[in-house]
Amino acid sequence: MPRPNRRDLPFLILSGCSGGGKSTLLVELARRGHRTVPEPGQRSVAEEMAGDGAALPWIDIAAFALKAIELTAADLEAAASATCWVVFDRSLVDAVSALNHLGLSEQTTGLLEANRYHSRVFLTPPWRDIFAVTDERRHSFEEAVAEYHRLILTYEDAGYELTMLPRVDVGQRADLIEEYMAQKV
Repeated sequence: MPRPNRRDLPFLILSGCSGGGKSTLLVELARRGHRTVPEPGQRSVAEEMAGDGAALPWIDIAAFALKAIELTAADLEAAASATCWVVFDRSLVDAVSALNHLGLSEQTTGLLEANRYHSRVFLTPPWRDIFAVTDERRHSFEEAVAEYHRLILTYEDAGYELTMLPRVDVGQRADLIEEYMAQKV
């Protein structure tokens, strides 16, 4: 399971609508020299598609979410000694939201309270113009929007402050996040 509460660490979350530009933004922030952690869900899908494929979101969403929690736990452990900002593409909150939606909240009891990130979370809103169904992302835009609304509620219930990123190019989005990080150093 993930590490105990580490509120003093600068772990910044990018979350929001699937297909809303999070991963592209993460790549841009990495290109600019920031420490980043790719989305556990995407890594899990790649691993599962290369293997037996049992924990894929379109086959077994609960197994997929539990695997995302395991990967996120490893990510948090790896970042625990960070002294600078670490930007995560999604977080434990995202996996917990999925399990809660499935009625499996007993598997997430205490997880969010014990594993905090920075209080500000940046969300990518639904953006139909850039959303695409792929071999790895098989759900519809409407399903992505429904997940986005569940995420907002889960983040708010967990006490995070949400900032919706505008639908602008990736450079402008990265500028906004860098400005925030510079103010909080």
